[in-house]
Amino acid sequence: MKQISNILSLLFLLSFLYSCEKAEVAAPNFKDKAQNSITDYIEDNKANYSSFLAILEKTGIDNTLRAYNPKGVNYTLFLPDNHAVEEFIKGSSEFSSLDELLKDTTYVNSLARYHVVRKGFLSFDFPFGVFSEPTLSGDFLNVNFILSKDTTYYKINNQASITKVNVKDSDDKYFSNGFIHVIGSMLKPIAYNSYNWLKNNPGYSIFTSALEKTGYADIINVNMKEENQPLRPFTMLIEHDSIYHKRNIFSFDDLTLEISPGRSDYTNSANPMNQFAGYHILNRNRFLDQLQGYSSSYNTFSDIPLSINCLGLDVYINKGKEEFVSQGDTTDFVLIYYDASNVNTQSGSIHFINQILKPQIPSQANVSFQFWEEQFLSQYRQKGGTYEIESPDLLDYVNWTGAKLFYVKSFDNSERARSKDYMMITGLFNISYQVPKIIMGKYDVFLRADAYSQDNALVELYIDGDKIGGLIDLTKGGKASDPYALINVGSIDFKKYESHVVELKSLVSGRLKWDYISFNIHK
Repeated sequence: MKQISNILSLLFLLSFLYSCEKAEVAAPNFKDKAQNSITDYIEDNKANYSSFLAILEKTGIDNTLRAYNPKGVNYTLFLPDNHAVEEFIKGSSEFSSLDELLKDTTYVNSLARYHVVRKGFLSFDFPFGVFSEPTLSGDFLNVNFILSKDTTYYKINNQASITKVNVKDSDDKYFSNGFIHVIGSMLKPIAYNSYNWLKNNPGYSIFTSALEKTGYADIINVNMKEENQPLRPFTMLIEHDSIYHKRNIFSFDDLTLEISPGRSDYTNSANPMNQFAGYHILNRNRFLDQLQGYSSSYNTFSDIPLSINCLGLDVYINKGKEEFVSQGDTTDFVLIYYDASNVNTQSGSIHFINQILKPQIPSQANVSFQFWEEQFLSQYRQKGGTYEIESPDLLDYVNWTGAKLFYVKSFDNSERARSKDYMMITGLFNISYQVPKIIMGKYDVFLRADAYSQDNALVELYIDGDKIGGLIDLTKGGKASDPYALINVGSIDFKKYESHVVELKSLVSGRLKWDYISFNIHK
């Protein structure tokens, strides 16, 4: 239960150990030609890295890592040593030598690019989850902090342990175009989705059978890299077979006796087994760091949302909904196994839980929405910049009339929007946002938007066609240090668990920078 506490302690320790180094990091676009590039370092240390250097040279990525990053700030290279490359080849059924590997130009090109992140990250900037920038192959790597009795260390994609962080050159300087971290194993490009991962790990056979019997396996067993793929990345919460065994469940048939006795229409959405399987799948991809700091209900593939409380040092799933007794101890929540979780697949993340997760009648929770449902915007979140959304047909949940709509993503620390991104529209406009389902009950409605400019609009807010509160004057309420204001618009009482449409209408021509909309339990 104290994994997060241990992780935070580790982060504090690592930050302290490297704090003296952080001041030496060069600013973006620095011009110190005396500094070595990433490739220079590898060439100067061929005795340890000649095999991966051959891979870089074969693909031309060695030249990329001599230069500045034209689309970002530096690079991060996870550099496997010669032993790591040798073990990778030994474990391969396709390649018997480095020369043979180098002949497969398509694969080796993907392999080289997979080890390079498009932004510079020192170890004290690592997330406990996915990096904010993709690799040169367009994939995202994730970080785990492994806590053991004698040591703590980082692990990338749950595949490769970092054996040396924040490598410097012989002059004790960082490199001119980024950072190097040495890894003890090669990273293998992710070629499997979440269902493939479960099938290849027999310790999860009971839940995998539930996915297959209910039809969810057919839904999620797709190639997420196919163009125009309608399925969006999601999160799975999975129990190991041993968790079921503790409850005397040793097969899918045993599980049916527990979850849906007497019913075999498992593909029917009203069947309890169908609800059980879908309840384990959150309809958005969330790594652990993206859950931290929130207490909220999350929509699932079932008809029932799931409650996760990550406000404190412990993570509670469905706290207070069911009691679990083990070795004389009683708890009333489900926990995530932190060390083992954050498995990264093409489909999204997989986290592992310590109890059988059954659908529970949901309770109200504070929820906020930041347009994350719009898959189209994900390409811009990775790049940063200001982008015009040329047609409402490009978005699934946002619609507008009367003016041009822009999506803005910044990486500047001075940007005060929650995720450094927002929707912007200027003129006489109507803009609406269909938010995900919200638990029934009474809520206070909060709008967070820029409110520190005379150029901003006067707006009214509607939910499902009904006006909430009065006139919202966005020319005041913010301040120089943070132009965004969290505006309490009014209250609303939802009678059903369903999606809702939030609409903002300008009364005079002006600008709206919309950060998010939130619904807090009315007190």
